[in-house]
Amino acid sequence: MENSDVFSSSTAPLTWHDFLERMRHPSAVDFVKAIKSFIVSFLNNAPDAERDSAAVQEFFGNMEAAFRAHSLWAGSSEEELESVGEGLEKYVMTKLFTRVFASMPEDVKADEQLHEKMALIQQFIRPENLDIKLTFQNETSWLLAQKELQKINMYKAPRDKLVCILNCCKVISNLLINASLASNEDHPGADEFLPVLIYVTIKANPPQLHSNLSYIQRFRRQTHLVAEAAYFFTNMLSVESFIMNIDAKALSMDETEFEKNMESARALLSGLSKSSDTQTQADQKFEHDPNVSVESSETKSKNDEQYGKNQSSINKTPSISDLENKGANMLLKENEASQVFRDFPFLYSQAGDLTVGDVEDLLNNYKQLVFKYVSLTKGLGVKIPSPSLSKAQCQNSEQPEFAKEPEMREAHLTDNTGNYGEVSVFRLENSESKMPEEVGFQSQCEEGNVSPER
Repeated sequence: MENSDVFSSSTAPLTWHDFLERMRHPSAVDFVKAIKSFIVSFLNNAPDAERDSAAVQEFFGNMEAAFRAHSLWAGSSEEELESVGEGLEKYVMTKLFTRVFASMPEDVKADEQLHEKMALIQQFIRPENLDIKLTFQNETSWLLAQKELQKINMYKAPRDKLVCILNCCKVISNLLINASLASNEDHPGADEFLPVLIYVTIKANPPQLHSNLSYIQRFRRQTHLVAEAAYFFTNMLSVESFIMNIDAKALSMDETEFEKNMESARALLSGLSKSSDTQTQADQKFEHDPNVSVESSETKSKNDEQYGKNQSSINKTPSISDLENKGANMLLKENEASQVFRDFPFLYSQAGDLTVGDVEDLLNNYKQLVFKYVSLTKGLGVKIPSPSLSKAQCQNSEQPEFAKEPEMREAHLTDNTGNYGEVSVFRLENSESKMPEEVGFQSQCEEGNVSPER
């Protein structure tokens, strides 16, 4: 078994690949048929949130009991049996996702209302509006928590979505603990944690937050929504309720000031929207206006040539090098240049500071950087510079078969010391896996093989 197929923790059992592999065994054919039958039957019914949740939970319970009694899992540990349940949940819910996620009109409406309200409030809210002590205010580091929460729509499995919430909450929790230790404050509790989570959620404003929370509530295996996961998830439900009902009193703000801020935020967002719509309409009107004369190709050519001569010195396209030099000079003139790089955690790292777990993040950061750089170069119409390759990289480039391997990414939970990103909890894959071919199963291997804390 290759290392790429297992979790970072040596004690954690496999989930996704293990489940699929067991399902390929001839003795599992009845399980495969039962799963396929349930999915087909479920998809034939009209959406009904309560009934759908009950049906899925009952199916999971019956199947997990059947797994425990089957010879394929004879002698398996409790963790291994739980991993089978996780694999089942992931497979089934990935198949049912488009049918059950945001399928109720009331959920869609709640998503829109919540998203709009957060978009308005985030324009003027400050930590002090939620009575967050100055000791615990750290908006720069809170960006990490926002980033984790904003990932929630990348995944389809309930467990994967839940881990995005756990990541967000653990980042906040660890930051609060570190701040309390540094200032000799009492250990932070719910009164300190919840306001920060509210603030981070408003600033992150993840789309379809209500639908995501409802989806986890309805389809995450209830026996697994316990302990720390249940605590943090309950806090997120409280956050949703708070934001939906937020008013001046909730923000420690005068009623008049609150309404004034809301109106200003509406005007700002409306102005941005109208500006975009007006520009689009103007472009369309110009293109179809019959009164706009069309120059002959000869006249147009002469005019363009003359215009080009007059404007060449003014509108000369800057090269990448010119832009880099300009930006570097601007940075040098700023008093707090280091603040600009706060969002790039590896910039000031030494080689000895890095761990194996950092490799995946560094690779993803590199790919994003290259894509943006090449896109910028293309947009400017200048030649794309080719960086010199090391000998090892040149050797790898001559072996295209490695490029066919599925791209792997990892999501991380924070450990109890507040060291963000050192504890790998699940592996994400963009590959496709198949159930036994005799029943025509094919799974879209959803990003986010999660391994919750036990």
